[in-house]
Parts: sequence; structure tokens; C-alpha cells
Amino acid sequence: MKVLKLSAQGLPQSWISLEQAVLHYAADEVRWEVGAQVALFRGGHNAETGEQSRIAVSSIIGTKGVPNINPFDLKPGLTNSKLFARDRNVCAYCGGNFHEEELTREHIIPFAQNGRDHWMNVVTACRCCNHRKSNRTPEQARMPLLYAPYVPSLWEDFILRNRRILADQMEFLMAHLPKTSRLHMQ
Repeated sequence: MKVLKLSAQGLPQSWISLEQAVLHYAADEVRWEVGAQVALFRGGHNAETGEQSRIAVSSIIGTKGVPNINPFDLKPGLTNSKLFARDRNVCAYCGGNFHEEELTREHIIPFAQNGRDHWMNVVTACRCCNHRKSNRTPEQARMPLLYAPYVPSLWEDFILRNRRILADQMEFLMAHLPKTSRLHMQ
């Protein structure tokens, strides 16, 4: 289980472990929290009061301080699993819906024609269509794209990079997605 760590301004920073979240709580770095309580950690007993220390961890925490980087300048890393999730496991050429192991990263402009490996030049394709298109462009292969590629937003990237998102975390992230996001159609 992961906790969604946000900046104090509410911008996603990272998915962190429960243990990392406890460290933020213990260091008094949590400015605010939303979502469900996902864990309760118990510590030692106070010598004077006899009370046991407790740290309740919420699924979404906002931490103090200002991040050193502008999250809008970040480009999401391109991986096959994030690409397939962005494209909803649908082949860009035949429109079929496939399991992840039946899919490939298809370069619209192939490497053989100086294509590059970035979000705007890749789509999801089934193995059959990828083989049929070969090292040609969609126009050369007479295989038009059924959808256009795009670079996921910061919010989409946080959804694409974590497979086990709690309902309240998903609701929080989905509320910030661009209206044009394919993730709304799932």
C-alpha cells in the first residue's frame, strides 16, 4: 500500500511507503491530510502519563515546504505499462483490446526513419499490427491511427505509475485530470 504525498499546495510529489509517511508525521512535516486512515502505528509509552504514542496515517498527505522542482516541468517517464494504460490496452491500428503481454510499443515514425522514443511518437499496438506496419509510417503502410498519442499530465502520470490506488486516492487524482484524458473513459 502506498500513500500519496503532495506538496503543501496540493501538487503530487510521489507515492511513498507507510514507513516513509510515518517519518513525515514523526518529523511534524505533515501540514494536512485527506482520505481514509490506512494504518495506525503504535510506539512507546510516555514515562509520566503512561500514554502510548500513536501515529495514524492517512492515504493522502500534504507535506510542509516548497518542492525544489516545478512539477509542471517534469516529463513523465515512458514505460510500456504506462503506455498501455494510457491507451487503455487498445491497439492503435486495429482497435482490438488486448492483454498487456500481447501488446508492443509501436513507434509511429520508426527508428529506421529517425523516429524517437517519446510519448508523442509511440502508441500501443498488438503484435500482429506492429509486425505488419514494420519500419514504415502509418501512411506508408496504409494503416491509419485510430487515436492520437499525447503526453500524460502530472496527474495522469501518478495514476499510470501505480496499479494499486485506493478509492479515495483515485477520486482525488481523477478530479484533477484534464477533461480530454482517456483515463476518464475507463
